[in-house]
Formats: sequence, C-alpha cells, structure tokens
Amino acid sequence: MTDPLEILGDWQEKKGARPGLRLLMVSTTGEEFAYYELDPALQPVRKDLPESLRKTVQLIDENCEPSLCTVLFMGGAGGSLRAGVTKNPVRLTRSVQGGVTRLTSGGAETYVWPGGGITFMVDVTALPKGAFGYVPTPALVAPLEFTLPRADYLAMGGHEEAIRDLDRTMAEGGEYPTAARLEPWPKG
Repeated sequence: MTDPLEILGDWQEKKGARPGLRLLMVSTTGEEFAYYELDPALQPVRKDLPESLRKTVQLIDENCEPSLCTVLFMGGAGGSLRAGVTKNPVRLTRSVQGGVTRLTSGGAETYVWPGGGITFMVDVTALPKGAFGYVPTPALVAPLEFTLPRADYLAMGGHEEAIRDLDRTMAEGGEYPTAARLEPWPKG
C-alpha cells in the first residue's frame, strides 16, 4: 500500500467530520507519514507537515529499532550421536544438563532445554555458512561440540584413543571439511 488514504472510507459530517479537520497518518516506524486537512467537500487534501507535528513524527522514528528475523534451530543429540562421543551416553546427557559439559553448535552458544535427553536451540545466524548437513535417513544434521575437561571426559567413558589436541587438528585438519573458521574461545 502506498496511499494511506486507501484504508479510510468517506468522511461523514454526522460523525464529526468538518472542513479544516486535521489528519496525521504515520507508519508504526515513523518512516512514512502524511498530513491532510479536510476541504469544504470533506475531502482530505495533502499538505506540508506543520512544524508543531514534526517532533511527534521524529519521536516515533527515533523510538523504532530495525528488526531482524530470528531463526532458531531446535534439535537434539540422539543416542547414536551420544554413543559416538562416549561409551556411556547417559553420563554425557547428565554432564550437559548439569553444566559440566558445554554444548555449542558450530561454535555458537546454545540454549539447552531442561528435561531428559539433550535438546537444544541455537540462533542459526551465529553459525558459519554451510554448517548444516543432511543424511538420507532423512535427517538434518547440525554441528555439535561438547567441551569439557579431559578428566571428566575420560571418567564418563570417553574415547581416549580418538582425542587429538588442537595443534594436531590444525596441522592435519578435521575429519570433515567445513567452512567453519577457528576463532578465539571462549568469546567474551
């Protein structure tokens, strides 16, 4: 819609319309506005915005922030994934739920839902490009990282033979190619 008058019907004298009645129409963001006065035939005539109303429109504009669309991914770490992390998947779940193990997705902070299992939510705009994959199950695959002290990992039945330090990983690369990049951790 480009003409704000499209939303209005005819002005009726019996409902209070009179020549000279002023009408200010402003979008909710204050970016678009128009000022009208009714003529003797009760037709709105566009006029320049009076100085006395300019501050009102500016205040509306100043108090409207740009918005972004929030896109959240919600998923869970199933049994086979957790069994790939440790020989005792229930201990991993308890560790994540208890805050010992930090869960991130593509390096982005996650919100871990309370309750059983590992169900999480992440802002997809914080993930690197190409972070999601899929398998023919069909299933969408999100990147997950479990970060915890080595001793705690081994105590829960972690796969000690698969541990690689950061220097080795940087030199040899990861198991799967990705567009992710190494950034200082933890942020903040």
